[in-house]
Amino acid sequence: MAEKTEVLRLRDLAWQARVNLCKLCGSYGGNIHMGGDMSMMDVLTCLFHHTMKVGPEMEEDPKRDRFILSKGHGAACMYIVMALKGFFSYEEICETYGQAGSKFGQHPCKTHLPMLDVSTGSLGHGLAIAAGLAASAKQRGQNHRVFCMMGDGETCEGSVWEAAMTARAQKLGNLVAVVDRNRQLMTSFSEESICMDPYTDKWKAFGWNVVEIEDGNDMEQVTDALDSLENADAQIPTVVIANTVKGKGISFMERQIKWHAGSLNEKDLETALAELDAAREQQRKEQ
Repeated sequence: MAEKTEVLRLRDLAWQARVNLCKLCGSYGGNIHMGGDMSMMDVLTCLFHHTMKVGPEMEEDPKRDRFILSKGHGAACMYIVMALKGFFSYEEICETYGQAGSKFGQHPCKTHLPMLDVSTGSLGHGLAIAAGLAASAKQRGQNHRVFCMMGDGETCEGSVWEAAMTARAQKLGNLVAVVDRNRQLMTSFSEESICMDPYTDKWKAFGWNVVEIEDGNDMEQVTDALDSLENADAQIPTVVIANTVKGKGISFMERQIKWHAGSLNEKDLETALAELDAAREQQRKEQ
């Protein structure tokens, strides 16, 4: 199990990232994909600040881990988590987000942010690219890992399962898929549209090692799960299925279809920040 001090540090970072995301959403003139951003915030924070070997100083280091945000519409969340790691400043995100020519588009662009491993946005492509990167690393004798963050709705795409079969056949134990299992699509709840359950059994049937996080918004569970991952020299790829709540942390966003994407007016922003502060104070009392 992870040390308590480390879990608390990561929890504080995730709280700050949620605050920063809400402030960005309140200042930006368009919509931000808040629902999925908030659901994957804890996992993404743990990945960038605890699990993966990454950092601004490692941009050209071949030993660093690779990360692909296959659910590219979650870019704002990733930018903010990366800013807390020191890749760039939060202020720069706020000043230029979504503008023509900005490094911080609504989907990640490697041309504008060279430290990214790939541009993403078209759902269903990330895992195949990640499998290719993992296969290349294995052939070169490199021991870094390749992480790919997907949404559960994205895994309706057949290309995901083609990549899953290939990764198992190639024994890509250096590949880790992470699924933000918030059970919502853009316009409906997933089980009402596609019947994805039993979800873990599907990945097991494709021969993957499955790590399921009962509450993917509980930092202690997230940290313990990611700490349990196999080393890069393993023979079987791993999928981490994080059961999360879309819009987690803001009462009027949680499990609300309309908050797949949206913007915060002044009153909503005030309410959101107050709720985050209250939740953080309660956590501190319980520590």
